[in-house]
Formats: sequence, C-alpha cells, structure tokens
Amino acid sequence: MAPHPDQRRPHSTYRLQVSQDFTLHDAAGVLPYLHDLGIDWVYLSPLLASEPGSTHGYDVVAFDHVDPERGGEEGLAALSAEARRLGMGVLVDIVPNHVGVATPSEDPWWWDVLRLGRASEHANAFDVDWAAGDGRIVIPVVGDDDEDAIRVEGGEVRYHDHRFPLAPGTTTLEEQHYDLVSWRAADEDLNYRRFFAVNTLAAVRVEDPEVFADTHVEIKRWFDEGLVDGLRVDHPDGLRDPKRYLDDLAALTGGAYVLVEKILEPGEELPREWATAGTTGYDALALIDRVLTDPAGEAPLTALENRLRGAPVDWPRVVHDNKRAVADGILHSEVLRITREVAKVVDTVDEDAVADAVAELLACFPVYRSYLPEGRDHLDQAFFAARTARPDLGSTYDVIEPVLHDEWGQPARRFQQTSGMVMAKGVEDCSFYRWSRLTSLNEVGADPSIFAVDVATFHEAMAARQRDWPDAMVTLSTHDTKRGEDVRARITVLAEEPGRWEQALEELLRLAPVPDPAFGSLLWQAVLGAWTPDHLPDLRDRLHGYAEKAMREAGDRTTWTEPDEAYETQVHAAVDAVFDADGVREVLRGLAHRIDAAAQANSLAAKLLAITIPGVPDVYQGSELWETSLVDPDNRRPVDFEHRVAVLAGSAEDDAAAKLHVTCSALTLRRERPELFSGYTPVSATGVTADHVVAYDRGGAITVVTRLPVGLDADGGWGETVLDLPDGTWHDVLTGLDTDGRLADLLAVHPVALLVRKD
Repeated sequence: MAPHPDQRRPHSTYRLQVSQDFTLHDAAGVLPYLHDLGIDWVYLSPLLASEPGSTHGYDVVAFDHVDPERGGEEGLAALSAEARRLGMGVLVDIVPNHVGVATPSEDPWWWDVLRLGRASEHANAFDVDWAAGDGRIVIPVVGDDDEDAIRVEGGEVRYHDHRFPLAPGTTTLEEQHYDLVSWRAADEDLNYRRFFAVNTLAAVRVEDPEVFADTHVEIKRWFDEGLVDGLRVDHPDGLRDPKRYLDDLAALTGGAYVLVEKILEPGEELPREWATAGTTGYDALALIDRVLTDPAGEAPLTALENRLRGAPVDWPRVVHDNKRAVADGILHSEVLRITREVAKVVDTVDEDAVADAVAELLACFPVYRSYLPEGRDHLDQAFFAARTARPDLGSTYDVIEPVLHDEWGQPARRFQQTSGMVMAKGVEDCSFYRWSRLTSLNEVGADPSIFAVDVATFHEAMAARQRDWPDAMVTLSTHDTKRGEDVRARITVLAEEPGRWEQALEELLRLAPVPDPAFGSLLWQAVLGAWTPDHLPDLRDRLHGYAEKAMREAGDRTTWTEPDEAYETQVHAAVDAVFDADGVREVLRGLAHRIDAAAQANSLAAKLLAITIPGVPDVYQGSELWETSLVDPDNRRPVDFEHRVAVLAGSAEDDAAAKLHVTCSALTLRRERPELFSGYTPVSATGVTADHVVAYDRGGAITVVTRLPVGLDADGGWGETVLDLPDGTWHDVLTGLDTDGRLADLLAVHPVALLVRKD
C-alpha cells in the first residue's frame, strides 16, 4: 500500500526483548551503542501490562498502561527521549488478538466477565460461545482426578494457586458464570477462542469499535504524545477482519509505519489493499537461506533422510496428516464451533459430517488463511483437494461450500480465523520436527520442500520486492525462529558436504544411539549448528532444552501430555555424550573444522544480503555477533551488550568481529546514504566461477557475496572471474580498497563486499 505522505519510515531496526530483567530503562541505556552500530530505529517487544513474570509480553492483561515490570510509563518516556536525542525512531510490537488469562485476578476484564457473566460490561470483548457452555465459560484447568481441590475460600473460588471470583450474592460453585473442568476437555468442549491451542490466552474481539477503542487506549497515547513512531502487529491472521483492523489502526496513529507478522506461503502475496508497509520478513529470510544452499545436495540428503526413516518422505502428506491431527485434536473445539455456526444457517445438517468435512478442509488449506472475497482461490483449492481426498463427503461439501464462501457469514469468518491456527500447529510446531533432510530449511515462513533457489530467481524476487514492498521488514533471526541465523548458516554447509555429513552422522548415531535415527539427524544438526566449544557448560543445558522441545513437538514418539520416559532418556543421553564422550566430541570437532570457514562465509553473506536487499533490515538482539540460538526460549536469552560495545570500540576481541564490522558498515551506509538503496539491478560476473557470486546494485551501493564456498574452493577459487561493474571507480567500504571487479582481489579479506563509487 502507498505510504502515508507524512509517515516516517526506518532505514533499519534493532529488536530488543524487554522484560523485568531488561527494562525500558536498560534499553534506553543501549541506544547509544545501537546508534553507533548504524541502527535507525529501536524495535521493542510488547510493552503493555502482561502476566506477572512474563518473559515475552504476549500475554497482555491490561491495555491502559505500560507494564511496570518492564519500566512502566517512565521507562517508555526515558527510552523515547533518548531515541529522540539520537535521532532514532521507536517501533513497538502490539498484541491485538488476545489477552493473558492464566491469572484471572491480573486481568480486570476477564475477572469481571467470570464474576458477572454476560451481564459484564466487558463480555462483548471476548469471543465466547455462551450457548455451547450453557451460559458459562468453560475453563479447562483441572488436573486428572483433582476436582476435590476446587473450593470456596476467602470469598473466592480456589483451585490450588488459581483464584476465580464468586458471582455477586453466591457462595457455591454451581452458581458461577464459569465451569472449572478437566484440562483434557479443551480439545472438545472449550467455548472461547484462544491464541492457537493456548488455553491461557483468550481472544479479543477488536472488530467491535468499542473494543478496539478500549484495547488501544495506551497505544493511542503513545502516538498522541509522540513517544512511538511505528507498530508491529502480532498474529493478524487471528483477527476477524485484518484489513479493517489495519484501517482502524491507521486512523488511530495518523498513518504510522505498520508491519504485520504475516507468514506467506510460496507464491502467496500480501493483500495490496492492507494499510501496512509489509510483513516482518520471514519471506525474505527463506529466499536468503535458499540462494545460499547448494541444489546439488538435495538428492543425496533426500536419499539419506529416506534411508533413516525407512521410506520416502511425502512432505505434502506429512503436512496434511499433521494438520488433520490438529483439527481432530487440540483444535477440535474450533472445528466444532464452526460446525455450530454452519448449523445455524443451514436447516438440516449432519453435524458429525460437517465437522469431518471442515477438519478435512482445514487440513487441505494451502495457505495460513484466506481473506474473502479476494481469497476465494485458496478456498476453492481447499474444496477441490478435500473433495478429492474424501469423495464420501461430497454431499456435505455441497451444503457447506456456499456457506464458507459467504464473506459476511459467521461460518466463513470463523473458518478464516481457524485455518491459520491449524497450519501453525500442524506445520511449524510438528511437521518441521519430523523432516530432518536439511533443517536449516525448516524455518518459520518457509517450505522445507523447496530446497534451493538459483541466483536468477533470487534477483527476480528482489526486484519485485523493491517494486511492491520496499519498506517491508527483512529478518534473519527473531524471537520465533527455530534456529538462529548462524546455526542455519552452519547447517547449510551440509548441502555442499552431504557425503561427509552422512559419514559423521553414522558415527555419531553409533557412538550415541537414539531410538529414532531420523530424529537423531535433526538433533545432531542442531548440535553442529550451535557448536561453540568455548561455551560448552552453557550449551549442555541449552541442548537438553532443545531436545525436549523438539521431540515433544514432533509428537510421534513422545508428547508434552504423555511423555515416553524411556525414549526421552535415550535422547538426553545422546546430548550428554556431546560433553562426556571423547569419541563424540572428536567427530564433532572434525566436522566443525571441515565446515567452519564455509559456515562463516555463509553467515557474512546472509547478513550482508539481509541488510542490503530491498526492505528494512532488522537486527535481532545480539545477532551482530554469532547468533547460535535454538528455538525459544533459547533465543530470548540475555545479551551481553557491554561486550558488544567493547568489540565495536576495538577494546575487546571476538571471533565474530568480522560479522560486527560487516553489520555496522552496511547499516551505517544505509542510514547515512539512503539514496544509494533506492533501486535494484542484478550485477553479473564473467568467469568459470561466476555461479558462486550474488551481486546487485541498489542504486549506487553494490552488494557482493560469496555463494557455495565449499564448491568455490573445490573449483580452485575465484581465478579470473570478474564482476561486470557499472562505469566508475568502485570502492569497498568494508576494506577501504578500490576494485576493478576482479573477485580474487575484492574478496581476499572478506567473503563479501559492499561497493560505492569514489567521488
């Protein structure tokens, strides 16, 4: 969408995770360092009041003030003032879809609704199907055979440490506006919409104008008082009408810079009519990773994966079946709610058949969600696939197809809000842990079945990005990525070394066997990606945490709710072997030594691409040095900013100093010379190793990065390969050297370069 004429837009951002351990006051203190790094805007995690002790802030409990644990109103004022002093902007993550209800007494709205039911002035704020609960909210909190722990005490309902209100004038459990039921009832009986399958995050109806106004009181103050310049909207796919919400937000903020955390499937485009500058950048991340991945590795790594699993992996079938399991399992209560909505508009339906048909449609849906009426194609694709898979439901599809195409109808709207949940839980949080071919590709917003893209395809995508979404965000690491950017860069080398990887993996599985060798491949790739011999004590606990989450999210051998102790013990023993078994460490050291140089080349290439392609580059906290985090909460660990300040100043050493130098040089150039980044033209090379370079001219700044470094070395290096530079004398801002385009000279110091014309 065209920018608002008065809208301020960033040249770059730096994401900070604000918490009780790193408050807004602390964040204000690091702004001078961020400015020296070349950053234009600071980008903050959610700030509104959240559950006590929350480390992430996505469990908002009040919309009218900044969380005191995070620094409160004074902290935001201090940070904003410091940003203004430095000429920096402020971008804040907001959470319009849901609120935290884990501690009802902390959320005054939820507490009031539990106390007064539908008579509460806040009842309309929550998406509750009261009829399905016989006029009560079903709260799935009770442990197995633990009903006797529910009691009335001190004028409240108590269940262990949980507190709930009593309805006015009542003293018994039977008279309340809610039912405390078994946690297992959530799959079937839940009657309020959640964030995905998180029972403690209740959805909010921001499509209602009064609810929108009430939930954006503090956000409005930020803009009225000039404290904040832009917003990142969390999970827009959960909203009833994302377009309308963004229009309302634009009116509230005066057309401020707004990004949406929207995941696009390959070939899918963000709706052009949305009032947003674009996505938060997972689409760009997927392309950067794949242009640096060797397509020649696909066949041998596929063969290895198939051998480990005992049969070929049918990725579309894996995705379908896991999405169907989610629709039939942890999100079946949402399927049943859609079914009830269908029954309200169709006189006679077989509700069991409708639920079956809806679940199959959700499993077949090709993207996260559609946006009717423009998104009819995706819905049509789902109906075609569902009819093909389940011809026995043909007559049911005949009934529900026109209902789900009615953009104003309740069933269609609710289906749209549900399909993204099913996709996220079935793919990101399950299927990604069941395919280990090359796990650097198993990233949020990406399709692991797309192994690599060639340079021409990358250039085509970047030219389109410059044309259509020049101010969308570009990211490499976030608080939600499954593997940090440098973990992925290391794993990517395996596509160039499939034979050596297979040999090493076989030896690791022999020395530290796990019951499922395919999961073992996923685990050992994570170990190799995060391998930091200088920090082994810290890494042990981190890898144990990763292993537990990975195997339980995969859900095929053990789960969160029914863990298989014997299986998990063997997996954890393999993790311990990394630190306790000399043979295992020797294999890892040998493999790491083989890939280290290429991995660092990949890291620097990815970083320079991310900072210089069309869009607004975001640096996730700490990732200006090596970012070897794994899945959350590992990627939300504290950052040693004092060390980074010292490395930037040249008073401390770090083996990632080259990455910091590339990051700072490129960010500073973008901020100080934005006119050099106003276009996109591929730059070709001539010579036998021309396929190993990615280069483009952004309008006066030319990026040059090494691609497939192992293959380049095998080919004897750059030789006489030369960049076809535009006229003029070009100068590398990373080394201070002039160049005639000869890559052997240009990339002799770093595997990347950033060129500008000399005056």
